[in-house]
Amino acid sequence: MNWWQSIVLGIVEGITEFLPISSTGHLTVTEKLMGLPIDDASVTAYTAIIQVGAMIASIIYFWSDIVRFATAWFAGLRDAGKRNADYRMGWAIIAGFAVTAVIALLAEPLITGPLRSLWAVVAGLVGWSIVMFVGDRLGKQTRGEDSITVRDGIILGALQSLALVPGVSRSGATITTGLLLGLDRVSATRMSFFLGIPTLVASGLYQAVKEAKHIADGVGWASTAIGTVVSGVVAYASIAWLLRYVSKNNFTGFIIYRIALAIVIVVLLATQVISAT
Repeated sequence: MNWWQSIVLGIVEGITEFLPISSTGHLTVTEKLMGLPIDDASVTAYTAIIQVGAMIASIIYFWSDIVRFATAWFAGLRDAGKRNADYRMGWAIIAGFAVTAVIALLAEPLITGPLRSLWAVVAGLVGWSIVMFVGDRLGKQTRGEDSITVRDGIILGALQSLALVPGVSRSGATITTGLLLGLDRVSATRMSFFLGIPTLVASGLYQAVKEAKHIADGVGWASTAIGTVVSGVVAYASIAWLLRYVSKNNFTGFIIYRIALAIVIVVLLATQVISAT
């Protein structure tokens, strides 16, 4: 992978990771347009590893929240009288991450196999757009962040695993599920960030260790490092924009974009400009 390709992919990852439009889907399409083999082990690992940059950006952005949750969680373990909403949030994040991790490990053969296809991206974009529309319209949005429970975390973690299907979008899955659970848009979006931090950091580090040889022999560690740094810088700006956006708008614009992108991919596949794998 050339350095400029890694920069472009880092920008794509940084912009799309937290928006409900599927970062994996966008990376897969961009990699294919660049002529990279999307089913190659090093490319698959690269796609997962550069997400760590975006997650580091979210850790920096939400550092005060993370410290508050961690402090409350440890305090609640020591003293039952100090178990508050932040303590429950700590458990919700832990439970959600655990559920996602188990499902992801069990489904790993699908991630690097049949799902590495642009037809899977199309199916994910269209299928989850319908769910997003339903969640955005029918979600009661009567609950705030302080109402989140361990049960919510487990449900959100299970649905977060749908992001294994490229095109679904991890943030799209968790935000929509949050809306269907009654959370308001800002609370659902913030919870998506909180669940994504441990999930994608663990995923990226796992791939870095597991596929170290493939990265070294294929994409290269220099390109991987460039993509990770670029994704982090761009993602920080993306986080701030998204939180401002959801405080005043619904997700109709994202849904329209997802459908339009799916149509473009189908046209490219039908005209054989690009192949599915």
